Amino acid sequence: MRAGFPDFRLGNVLATSFTATLTERHGDAVERIPTPRRLVDWLAVNGLAVDSCTTAQLDRARELRESIHAAATAAAIQDALPAPAVQVINDRSAQGRAAAVLTPEGKRRWRLSAASCVEDALSVIAADAISIIAGERDGRLALCASPTCQAAFFDTSQSRTRKWCDMNTCGNRQKKARFNANQRKNPRSAE
Repeated sequence: MRAGFPDFRLGNVLATSFTATLTERHGDAVERIPTPRRLVDWLAVNGLAVDSCTTAQLDRARELRESIHAAATAAAIQDALPAPAVQVINDRSAQGRAAAVLTPEGKRRWRLSAASCVEDALSVIAADAISIIAGERDGRLALCASPTCQAAFFDTSQSRTRKWCDMNTCGNRQKKARFNANQRKNPRSAE
């Protein structure tokens, strides 16, 4: 990772990992793809390597990110999907030239050609968002219980009761806050 930028939050679901390039949406927001080069880095880490990115492509990527976040949030709370977000997701999905390939392990991966551009990578992310929002995959969309985060995430836990988008960040932060509050209420319990 490049020095001076916040680390990426990587998950098992491409679309919700992409929405996690903007975190703490209801607190002090952290932009994890502040530059075109940083988007190229994120795409490479997620198996969608492209050579370059323009500022206009970064803007389109952020528009897709926010559209996925809006649609996933609506789906998680069982609300109507926002039409403008659906339109952006559909448009980005249709614009790319990526191929689905089968790995020797029986998994689907996306392959971009050597001439692929950011739009091709965004089409893969949009297609992934469509599959989770449409309910085609085993799991459920949920919202992080952290009041400063509230990120949409795809819960594939066995019980489908996960509360945090990321236990190492939001979950630990909330558990630490609860522990500290209990210590302030009962200072002798620490002895």
